Amino acid sequence: MEKFLGLLRIRVLKGVNLVVRDTRASDPYVVISAGDKKVKTKVVKNNINPEWNDELTLGVADLNHPILLTVYDKDSISRDDRMGDAEIDIKPYVEHLKMGVKGLDNDTTVCRLSPTRENCLAEVSCIIWKDGKLVQDMCLRLRNVERGEIHLQLEWITPAGSKGLHSA
Repeated sequence: MEKFLGLLRIRVLKGVNLVVRDTRASDPYVVISAGDKKVKTKVVKNNINPEWNDELTLGVADLNHPILLTVYDKDSISRDDRMGDAEIDIKPYVEHLKMGVKGLDNDTTVCRLSPTRENCLAEVSCIIWKDGKLVQDMCLRLRNVERGEIHLQLEWITPAGSKGLHSA
């Protein structure tokens, strides 16, 4: 049986300059998966700069297993078209969670992560102390496509009665 570490709340905020997969626009939605678990946003009709503002929750059992984000164009007649993908690297965020940071001033930046060839970051990503918890803001550059970015925010949720990440 897989060991359950906790829940990752992923706020999928918006897409920027996504590719056109239909005649003039696309009907994008995002699927986020970790292992055999998948969650998805609502479809935003006819928009290459969609605002989802969807809150998705994904169970995390293995920190070494990549979290994959894939954008699709919803089609009613044929199979949905891929509009790019990105990998969400939660390891730096989790390392800062394990440090047990507490009691900082609101909006204090704990860490800044720069885009590299090894990650999908489109710009500097900040891990921030906000409202009594650590969150990470990310702007991911989509791969396997001409262009597009997805803006999201990560927040760890430790279920009641769980030791969470400190036992990981």
